[in-house]
Amino acid sequence: MKRLLSISFFLVTCIILNAQKMENALTPRRQGLAVIAALEAKGDQAALKAAIPEALENGLTVSEAKEALSHLYAYTGFPRSLNALGTLKSVLESRQAAGIKDDPGKEADPLPAGYDALRQGTAVQTRLTGQPFNYGFAPATDYYLKAHLFGDIFARNNLSYADREIVTVSAISALPGCEPQLTAHVSGARNMGVSDEELRALPALLEEKVGLAEAQRLRGAMANVLGDTHEDVRTVDFTVWPKGAPNSAYAQYFTGNSYLAPMEGGLANVTFEPGCRNNWHIHHKQVQVLICVAGQGWYQEWGKPAVKMTPGTVIAIPAEVKHWHGAAKDSWFQHLTYLTSAQEGASNEWLEPVSDEHYLSL
Repeated sequence: MKRLLSISFFLVTCIILNAQKMENALTPRRQGLAVIAALEAKGDQAALKAAIPEALENGLTVSEAKEALSHLYAYTGFPRSLNALGTLKSVLESRQAAGIKDDPGKEADPLPAGYDALRQGTAVQTRLTGQPFNYGFAPATDYYLKAHLFGDIFARNNLSYADREIVTVSAISALPGCEPQLTAHVSGARNMGVSDEELRALPALLEEKVGLAEAQRLRGAMANVLGDTHEDVRTVDFTVWPKGAPNSAYAQYFTGNSYLAPMEGGLANVTFEPGCRNNWHIHHKQVQVLICVAGQGWYQEWGKPAVKMTPGTVIAIPAEVKHWHGAAKDSWFQHLTYLTSAQEGASNEWLEPVSDEHYLSL
């Protein structure tokens, strides 16, 4: 018995230590760099305005914040970079007016006399890509990459090479359609000194602070580079239809996690994570209406084939019909719902769960 207890204690301790290791893989300062970079690329100025103070309070200096947002013009364009720098300026002015003193940090050292940007940039690019790189198709672009981006910008030493790649990877995660570049920079980040543990900590951070789509995009790129298991999942934009709070009051009647956002006029927006569905159930003496607004899901009546739900699908469920609804296994799903034509004594009857065997056969 004592030996079993000792083994159990050892296993629990290992689990806790591993969890702490993953949680602490990215320093608070680098977490701040990643979040503000992704929000810059996403163009979400409101979220960026809220994220900047947290980053500054977690060890990011003013100089480093400016440098990260300036660095990104080469990846996201001047419009997004300048918008983000304007937001940073506004935040700093507000904090200064409130008597908050932020660490100004160290400015980049001047480049030495006779600095050869093309030569140095070529060496930096070779290190990042792991091999000599020449873009002969567009020689001017090849020169800009080597001499300006990897020569001039990367030479500014108020951010390390690893810092710059965390900034770059996080930003490209927020740019749909740039997956090949994202995969290349995940690989480049490793070459520039970013650890695999730090990379693996990024998606969860982006999911919490930036968005699910950005996190999933990065998970896909990391799977290509690190060989991690990743199942491509369709995401939804929670800035269009709110995700809401965990649907704890009805959690016992759901397989998987769902979220509820009450809305005006008796409407509710229900969000289902991939694979989540509610139990078979019946609405007695009332009609339920479902309107799919995002993602992909299923609706099924007892004894009938399942119906795929995509944005715009509307289903009116007659009273006394046994049914269930929920997300597809590879997609988040949101539907609006309301009850109508209620008669006296209207109620809901919750029944058995939808079995995995039945659900996975769809």
